[in-house]
Amino acid sequence: MSEHQPKWGMVIDLQKCVGCDSCTVACKVENRTPPGVNYNVVVEQELGTFPNVQRVNIPRPCMQCDVPACVTVCPVNATYKGDDGIVVIDADRCIGCRYCITACPYGARSFDFGETYADEMQGADEVQAPEWGIDRGERGGIWDAPVGTVRKCTFCSHRIAGGEEPACCETCIGDARYFGDLNDPESKVAQLASDPRAFRLKEELGTAPNVYYLR
Repeated sequence: MSEHQPKWGMVIDLQKCVGCDSCTVACKVENRTPPGVNYNVVVEQELGTFPNVQRVNIPRPCMQCDVPACVTVCPVNATYKGDDGIVVIDADRCIGCRYCITACPYGARSFDFGETYADEMQGADEVQAPEWGIDRGERGGIWDAPVGTVRKCTFCSHRIAGGEEPACCETCIGDARYFGDLNDPESKVAQLASDPRAFRLKEELGTAPNVYYLR
């Protein structure tokens, strides 16, 4: 019998999200992203007509699409989809052309211009980003990855490898995020993804996102 291959996915309950942005902060701390690079943001949307108006908070990580537009346009195959369903970027191969940023319909990718928090925080550049490899040391010159390359959410794959869930899920004060194996029908995330309340952003584009939302 072949070993079970997980397919990681996330479900976000919009009725539980309070828009506190703790997921955004936790993501920046965990992934050591520089100024202007945010893997996880919360978009606010107003629905209805005054006086019957409702505000909805929509967290937006990378959708980890099954048919990712970003992969199709990459001229050097630097971005690809792993067997576990996570779309990743090989920073050693990325040439910084930014075609993938344009192609992504969710705005989930950022370019690392080399900005730093060093002026505000001592030692900010002494440890590298987890997805680049913390053993590689300090952020270097403008062409040293990930500076000059594209960066994105990876569901905190370094944490998954250690048996932990993504930092945004661990920090969510409203317990609005669920993370798990979509290939396991017994998992909470797989069951919620099949719930009648579940939907996916811009599903009509055919990207088949692996991030689901509950109305």
